[in-house]
This record gives sequence, structure tokens and C-alpha cells, in this order.
Amino acid sequence: MAPSIDVVGTHVSNGIHKLNSEVTAWQQPGPAAADFRSDITTTSTPAMLSAIVNAGLNDGWSGNGAAGFEAHMAQLCGREAALFMVSSTMGNQVALRTHFGRPPLGIICDERSHVIHQEAAGVAQFSGALPQTVRPSNGLYLTLEDIRRKIVLSDGSDACTTPTRAIHLENPLGGIIMPLTELRRIKQYASENDIKLHMDGARLWEAAAAGAGSLADFCAEADSVNLCLTKGIGAPVGSIVVGDMAFIHHARWVRKSIGGAMRQPGLMAAAAWAAVDEAFGHDSSGRHSLLVRSHELAAKVAAFWQRLGGRLVAPQQTNMLWLDLEAVGIDETEWERRGKKYGLELHASRLVMHYQISDGAVERLETFMRDSMTDVGERRPDHASFPRNDAVSRLAASMREPIEIASWSTARVKGETS
Repeated sequence: MAPSIDVVGTHVSNGIHKLNSEVTAWQQPGPAAADFRSDITTTSTPAMLSAIVNAGLNDGWSGNGAAGFEAHMAQLCGREAALFMVSSTMGNQVALRTHFGRPPLGIICDERSHVIHQEAAGVAQFSGALPQTVRPSNGLYLTLEDIRRKIVLSDGSDACTTPTRAIHLENPLGGIIMPLTELRRIKQYASENDIKLHMDGARLWEAAAAGAGSLADFCAEADSVNLCLTKGIGAPVGSIVVGDMAFIHHARWVRKSIGGAMRQPGLMAAAAWAAVDEAFGHDSSGRHSLLVRSHELAAKVAAFWQRLGGRLVAPQQTNMLWLDLEAVGIDETEWERRGKKYGLELHASRLVMHYQISDGAVERLETFMRDSMTDVGERRPDHASFPRNDAVSRLAASMREPIEIASWSTARVKGETS
């Protein structure tokens, strides 16, 4: 378990006192109770503060204050070793750079993935790799057939090609889970063709909590996996990358080369460990984690929205919802502005539940939804609208497109066979 000390009343038991104010940053519920923008908006808890106060201060160069936490995460994920990172973006980039050898380098990615939309072209800058984006033909998640249509297998005889050296899979992606059965098919194909498979499991905790498989089940089907410690879990900072011993050994070099080595990692690792223990627990299945409630809230809000006549862009599977605001003529910016009047923090058409969301905030959200839909008949859907110059707005459009195309394709096939 994460090392900790007791937090009692308004002070820490070793004499370090909280701020002399009515509400401190460490008290719960905090400002995240009504923040539906993302599951990274959770605030640190007293358990994390306790862990920080009691953390070892051994130097990250001569020692490693994160070693205990890394060993714990390796065990939880069923892998040989783990490496603590400052951020999830760093985790993905270090893992991919560790896998790559000499150029030319190609990498297969889902067109909606974080590494494409929100990592500042890191895979091109740090690894010199050419991303080949793929659209899921089923509208939800990539299949082996999708990947095989875009993959480049080359022995170098054709100097014009950029051979695929890695497959990058984000799971879940936009709240949609890639099933273990499909992941296993892709991993087997990748191994047969000497291609590395990296999984961006930033929210893999949610797949486990949804009952799709344990962390160990998913992590066994990739050469490396990145798990974000702030998304859903609520740690103040950090990410963890897991893999085999040889991979982690080399990843330490890569992490150092991009400024990721830390002088006092124990402080951050202690808080992250406490967050994992508190929000996810010790069971790799996640069945008893605090995350389960966020899935229940997402299902409740999704059903309420649909009863009002609203539609979802994508099916609700975990803690994330994509509302079809476009279909009911609601502008994203106006939606956010009006939400503030109800005490809600919203971002574009996405709603993300997390374990710190309060029941009262959900009630206000439902009231806001009902009020927003009262004049829906007077508004016209704006199907010609373009996403804002905003990462989440662009991702919302990216989530919509493959589902619509898959739906059109299915309808066309049915029409041809009828």
C-alpha cells in the first residue's frame, strides 16, 4: 500500500497545518464536484497529501524514490517492470521512441487518437516516424482488417516505402473500448510481422472498471502500455509505462534524453500511489473501484438526455458521453456559457464523469439539459457547422465521422441486398 500518515480534522498529525481558511484545496468535495469537462479536473485528496508528507526524499539520480510505486504498478498490470513519467504524453513518446530503431519509420494510429490530436506532433519530432492514420470501419474501434489495409510490410527492396514499425492503439478511445478479442488478433499479427504494439491506455482503468477485462489482461497484449495517473485516478501529476525489463531499461535512457528524469520523484510517486489505491484499488479487475460509480452516472445522464429527445454521437460504454448538440441546434460555446449559470463546468459536446462528481451536480446538469431542450423545436440543426479551433471540438467531429460513415455503408449494403 502507499505509505501514508493520518490527516485529522484541520491539521496533519505531524504538525504541518492546513491553510487557515474555511475551505482548503485538500477538502472534499472540491471544485471538481461539478466539473464535467474532463476526468483530469479531479483535485488531490487528503490521502495524497498524507502520502506526500511521508514520502522518501532520496535523490532520483543516486536512488529512485519512485521504485516502490513502479514495482507496485508492474505487479498490478501483470508486467515485469514499470517506469514513472511526468505526463501521459511523455509516456507515449518515450515508449514509441524506445521501440523504434533506424529510419524509415512508419506507425499506424487511429485517426481520432490522442497521439494525433493532442501531443504536438511528438511522434514525428522525437522519433522521426510517419504516422499513418486509420479510420475504424465499424465506427467504434480499429480491427485487424482496418490495420491490414493501411500497413506497410517491406524488406527494403522497394526504397520508396515507409515500413510500419509500430502499431499505436488507444484504449479506450473517446470512451469506446476495443475488446480484448480484437486486441489479441492485432497483437498476434504484429508479432508475426516483427511490429511493436504500443497501447495508450491513459484511461485503461475505465475499461477494467467496465468489466471488459483486467489491467493485466489488457497489458499482456501489448509490448508497452501507458497508463495516465491523472485521468480518472486523480493523481496531481504523472503517468506510468509498463513493459518487459529490457524495454524499461532502454526507456530510462530515452526519458532522460527528453528531460524526464526527476530529482525528487518520490513526492509525486507517493501521491500517485495513494491515488491508485484510493480510486482504483488493489484488484487488477477494477470491479470494486470508485470508477464504477462514474460509469453509472454516465449511463444515468445518457438515458436522461435521450428521454428528452437528445441523441448521442457514440454509445456510452464508460465514463464519457458525446452529446449530439448539432442535431438539436445548440452551439457549443453557448452551451458552455449557459452551463456556468447552473454552476457547471462544460467543454464542447463532451461530458466526462469522474469519482468526484457530486449527486447535486448531476441534478443541476439534468435540470440544465431539460431547460436547454425546451425550445429545441424552434431551432434548426446545423449540419454544415465546423468544429471550433479546439482539440475536444475537433475530436468530437472525429468521433462522429466514422460512425456516420459506418452507418451509411451498412444502409447501402442493406439496400443493395434487398
